[in-house]
Amino acid sequence: MKLFKKHRSLQAMFGALLIAMLVVACGNSGANTGNPGNTNTQQANGKGCKKVGVLLPETASSERWDKKDRPLLEEKLKALGVEVMISNAEGNADTQQTQADTALTKGACILVVAPFDADKASAIVSKAASQGVPVVAYDRLIQSDDLNYYVSFDGVRVGEVQGQYIVDHYKEYVKGDNKNLVMINGGETDNNAKLFYKGAMNKLQPLIDKGELKKVYDQFTPEWNNDTARTEMDGALTQSQDNVQIAYVANDGMANSVIAALKAKKLNGKVLVTGQDATAAGIQNILLGDQMMTVYKPIVQEAQATADIVKALIDGTDPKTVTKGTTEKTASGKEIPSVLLEPIAIDKSNVKRVLDDKYLTKEEVCQNVPKGTGGIC
Repeated sequence: MKLFKKHRSLQAMFGALLIAMLVVACGNSGANTGNPGNTNTQQANGKGCKKVGVLLPETASSERWDKKDRPLLEEKLKALGVEVMISNAEGNADTQQTQADTALTKGACILVVAPFDADKASAIVSKAASQGVPVVAYDRLIQSDDLNYYVSFDGVRVGEVQGQYIVDHYKEYVKGDNKNLVMINGGETDNNAKLFYKGAMNKLQPLIDKGELKKVYDQFTPEWNNDTARTEMDGALTQSQDNVQIAYVANDGMANSVIAALKAKKLNGKVLVTGQDATAAGIQNILLGDQMMTVYKPIVQEAQATADIVKALIDGTDPKTVTKGTTEKTASGKEIPSVLLEPIAIDKSNVKRVLDDKYLTKEEVCQNVPKGTGGIC
């Protein structure tokens, strides 16, 4: 009888020991929710993170990604004492997914992602979330309810700035019944393109409703492709028999293509053309009178706000001190804590702003531009 009781006692002790070991194992598993290459249990949810992965979308539509965003993000993030791994998808959503996987495998415990495709990039967020890795969407919103933070310029405001410029100046270009508006929009897979369009229409729709402008062409441009924008503008000119007075164009790269189409018809300078990104080519076109405005977005502010969120995550503090209650909604209505910066309209009257801010140099702006142009070159 005593032997039987002793045997039962040993079984109970063994069972208790086994349960304790399982609890410890589960606890360790939960603490290390980072990726397989990351053995620091304090790095779950970004705390104590030492490696940050940065994923950029492409270079074809705008020179900003490699010339502005890459060096600024690298500078601001390295100042936090972290290793920064930067890659560019060069216009391929599948490549961006692979680059995200590589960054996670190499131990990235925070991801900063400027998505090439807002919907497909949700897979990047899901995988990162499963490993306890927070994701900051940079410049372009990712359509994922698991997204942690979003940093950009206010997309609707960007479109409103462009639209308001048309509202303020369209009368200089329309004459009688010649009041045709062409809209060359960005790529629909980029959420920003939809926001820009919404903002522009906030300002332009009242003029259309009153018959003061007539929208004769309205097209989203796949992948913000500059060559496609040229084809679209050629088509718009053919369709309207070259009768176009206003060309809303979503960014400078496409505006340059639109201007080429106008030059072929000797209409450059006679049509109000908008743009965005304050590229060297865009500013040159403004100085030459072929493009009337662009939208300047001081990217240094965007990079700094991103670094501020990353620092809060690393320190284990609440990034709400950076987002300050601002949110942007995904397509499903989920509110994402956000930093939304204010864009600036640039035309001939204040083009010097981009030089004063050292966003562009005089040499960049004046390359191949006649001396004395715009009072700057």
